[in-house]
Amino acid sequence: MANLTTQTDDLNGWATWRELTAQPRIWTDWAGRPELEAARDWYARQAGDEVWFCGAGTSAYIGDIVVAGLEGQGGPRLRSVPTTDLVSRPERYLTGRRPLIVNFGRSGDSAETLGTLDALDVLAPGAPRLNVTCNAEGALATRPAPGPVHRLILPADTHDAGFAMTSSFSTMLLSALAIADRDGGADRLAPLAEELAAALPDMAAAARGMDPAPRLVFLGAGPLAYAAREAALKVMELTAGRVPALWDSTLGFRHGPKSFVLPGTRIVLFRAADPHAARYDDDLADELRRQFPDAATTVLGGSGDIAVPEREADVWRAPLFVAFAQVLGVMWSAALGLDVDDPFAGRGTLTRVVSGVRLHPVGR
Repeated sequence: MANLTTQTDDLNGWATWRELTAQPRIWTDWAGRPELEAARDWYARQAGDEVWFCGAGTSAYIGDIVVAGLEGQGGPRLRSVPTTDLVSRPERYLTGRRPLIVNFGRSGDSAETLGTLDALDVLAPGAPRLNVTCNAEGALATRPAPGPVHRLILPADTHDAGFAMTSSFSTMLLSALAIADRDGGADRLAPLAEELAAALPDMAAAARGMDPAPRLVFLGAGPLAYAAREAALKVMELTAGRVPALWDSTLGFRHGPKSFVLPGTRIVLFRAADPHAARYDDDLADELRRQFPDAATTVLGGSGDIAVPEREADVWRAPLFVAFAQVLGVMWSAALGLDVDDPFAGRGTLTRVVSGVRLHPVGR
């Protein structure tokens, strides 16, 4: 296994690189903190038949991964409700409802976060809220609520300085799983941290051998489909859109999106540990290599091109797969001569905390 430090000395000047490589340490330290168990206990005590996982962008994808991964575990119905949907049509979502709302936010101060809190105050003031944030000074951490509220403030190291969410994404996701997965808890974080620490050098070595592609595709099944969504966003953000990236499910890709593949496209398939899903992954990988010999298909997991351990359920492994996209995105961003920590510097089109959203008052 290659040594990560000697491999990537030229990247250590970027905060984004330091933040993504710090994830194993962050997860290990966080696993032993009592805050996670307190949040799990609070979550379990809330009465109700629905739990909504809410966020915008990457924070919304956390909900997608959690809900897909915990399908069938019993208990309350789990839904992923992006704040970008809820804020635009709050009455449709909240009138007459009292779900448990799990809010995710790196800064906890985005316009959609504030709009969600406003809508809850007016339309569902008694709905319990679990606010998960990386910023101890943001609204999710400090704003009063008219009903039950529990705040889980992640370690300061997860409040990424870089534009792209890396440790914030993974640590909020693992925290949500430690709270909501009936079959798991915080004790899973340390083994995952060891697995990522072992895998990062190989991921970096593989990424070093991949030049920025004209097009990129990430694929997976179940929760790994939504991990593919985050992976595609990460590379597209870090390359400031110069690498168009698509995502889809393993079986969904054939239904039209496969037309995105042209010569030179790189396809990355997240292979499931679930044995039934993995059969479909293997079938698709074989098909893509046969049909698109001028594209490059890379399989992560199983006996594929890059190893990803299979000791945990796929939903818990999602951050390991996304870490590869984080590595690839940073390397391609640097190779393209971009500011890795702010790929849109000087353009004013995207910012670390989304700006330009005008919130409209919520009617009763």
